[in-house]
Amino acid sequence: MGIFKLIKNEIAIVRERDPAIHSAWEVLLYPSFKVMLHYRLAHKLYERKMYFLARYISQRAVRRTGIEIHPGAVIGEGLFIDHGTGVIIGETTIIGNNVTLYQGVTLGGTGKEHGKRHPTIKDNVMISAGAKVLGSFTVGENSKIGAGSVVLAEVPPNCTVVGVPGRIVKRDNVALPRESMDQVHLPDPVKEDINRLQSANEALEKRLRELEAKLLEQKQ
Repeated sequence: MGIFKLIKNEIAIVRERDPAIHSAWEVLLYPSFKVMLHYRLAHKLYERKMYFLARYISQRAVRRTGIEIHPGAVIGEGLFIDHGTGVIIGETTIIGNNVTLYQGVTLGGTGKEHGKRHPTIKDNVMISAGAKVLGSFTVGENSKIGAGSVVLAEVPPNCTVVGVPGRIVKRDNVALPRESMDQVHLPDPVKEDINRLQSANEALEKRLRELEAKLLEQKQ
């Protein structure tokens, strides 16, 4: 892909997914736009084994944008990083097409192991603010990761993950339409568990009161 086509594509991605952008000129100031241009160049150098120069370019991008993308990461088309401060993408991360990341997201490893040690993120995944996806596993297509979640295991396609550690909430395995992808309207399985426990406790207390009343009647 030529440089002009690359720039045009990156501008279109930002304008499509950020309603705060009012013109193509504003996109030129956008951290996601800047870091992706740096990454594309750094990645080409990394593939040619020009590791120092690749890392130099990626570190310049970190200083300018607050987003750290290792030049060894493999990223498809349509990655959008909203705001972006604190986003970290590790060396062996693989990201598919049309993925959205919010600020503070980490796609990292769990230690100093060698080989594939970072996650694979499939197409149309959304990872909300502050989420951590740690380890060499796959997050399936059309899935959502809730804000602040810590994901440590495989996520099937068409799922939502929330909590620490992340818990999968299935949506009937139906692909989520793009317009429904936001980081607010997500289920809360922890709250649901607490509500079930409260209901069970209330039922138990009611049954105990009934038994106590019967015992009192029998004594009388």
